[in-house]
Amino acid sequence: MDSAVRGSPAAEVTAALERLTRLVLRLNTPGGLSLTSAATLGTLDRSGPCRLTELAAHEGVTQPAMTQLVSRLQEAGLVERAGDAHDGRVVRVHITDAGRAALAERRKARADALARLLSRLGEDERASLIAALPAIDSLTRQMPDDRFGASR
Repeated sequence: MDSAVRGSPAAEVTAALERLTRLVLRLNTPGGLSLTSAATLGTLDRSGPCRLTELAAHEGVTQPAMTQLVSRLQEAGLVERAGDAHDGRVVRVHITDAGRAALAERRKARADALARLLSRLGEDERASLIAALPAIDSLTRQMPDDRFGASR
């Protein structure tokens, strides 16, 4: 990498966020939810019911892979399939209360693991991380998630 690029703020932020992403992905979580399962449940929790095709596109997987995943999640009682009130041909996937509970349990376990790591930092470093959260949230909102389209 060119030294001018390597020292740029964008490159430094990218590298730091990549390291942070790896750290968060490595946090141990009980319950056996894969990253894709948890991401799918999170999408359904945030965005509400949606079609399999929309869900597959949003999660970056093929429709057959999403169909298999939703079938496994449905067998586990974490999601349900239901007809669309406006179009009887359409089936939408909904998160269940059990799915929300599994997602909350996973998030709590990850937060607990991160809290242990944060406790190893100095007070100033923890305060700096907390102070950066609004900027990180603002940054994540700069790239719209338009993969769902208007059919939801």
